[in-house]
Amino acid sequence: MFIFENLNKKFQDLLEWYHLYKEEKSPEILQAFLEDLSSFEKTFKNEETKLLISEEYDQSSAILSIHAGTGGTDAQDWAYILLRMYIRWAEKKGYKVKIVDILSGEEAGIKNAVLLIEGQRAYGYLKGEKGVHRLIRISPFDANSRRHTSFASVTVIPEIEKDIEVEIRPEDLKIETMRASGHGGQHVNKTETAVRITHLPTGIVVTCQNERSQYLNKMTALKILKSKLYQLEKQKLEQKKENLIGEKKEISWGNQIRTYILHPYKVVKDHRTQYESYKVEEVLDGEIDEFIREYLLWEAKQKLKKQ
Repeated sequence: MFIFENLNKKFQDLLEWYHLYKEEKSPEILQAFLEDLSSFEKTFKNEETKLLISEEYDQSSAILSIHAGTGGTDAQDWAYILLRMYIRWAEKKGYKVKIVDILSGEEAGIKNAVLLIEGQRAYGYLKGEKGVHRLIRISPFDANSRRHTSFASVTVIPEIEKDIEVEIRPEDLKIETMRASGHGGQHVNKTETAVRITHLPTGIVVTCQNERSQYLNKMTALKILKSKLYQLEKQKLEQKKENLIGEKKEISWGNQIRTYILHPYKVVKDHRTQYESYKVEEVLDGEIDEFIREYLLWEAKQKLKKQ
């Protein structure tokens, strides 16, 4: 209720500024009105987005994974750009970000990375980022300055809290230790703090090398494994439902959800919502809230159509 009262108060203030400007015709009053209008629009969109985040586990933290596609160094560089974009977005939202695992490319960029983004609604905001992201640009790695198309896939799952029952038997786990390979100070490549856990029944592998101690890496890896196992069981149930109604929903490498074009013109387009932004540099710097909001609105419309 407080949300609507706050919005209504801001709206009434706007009306007062507007009527005052009609009487005075003052540039200063107009400027104040436009500033308040911009603030009201931002607040309204933020509150609207929060209301759209209402599904199971939407309030949870998020585990976001990025994998470079085909295309060699260009694709690995593109995966790194996406990694930076999501880190920047999360930091601006005030979320705590951990790079749980990362594998660097031979020349540049990354082959894959796993982020743990901790905070309320992180999964709800980011769930629509799941899919293939395509980049079109003049390759900085091509001596002939030719245009290249690169792909990277993003997966997002909620972090499952302790009150969710997921059985993990010790005998089903293969736990290995190794030396960390990323940035981490004096202990990197000297002590075996990194941990890799393989869940033998499913083949799921989780690696964590972010923490300074082997114990903390093991605990973080187990937390992510638990979330992945829960997500796997949930997907099995969803697949059964889809089989009953004859639907097939696959995210294949060629079915990109969003395209980022840097040449011959600049635009970012989401192929589900048809939303476009020409502020490409800002988007790649983490300004993806409009894409998130448009996806949530689109998702809500899709659900209404099925009712």
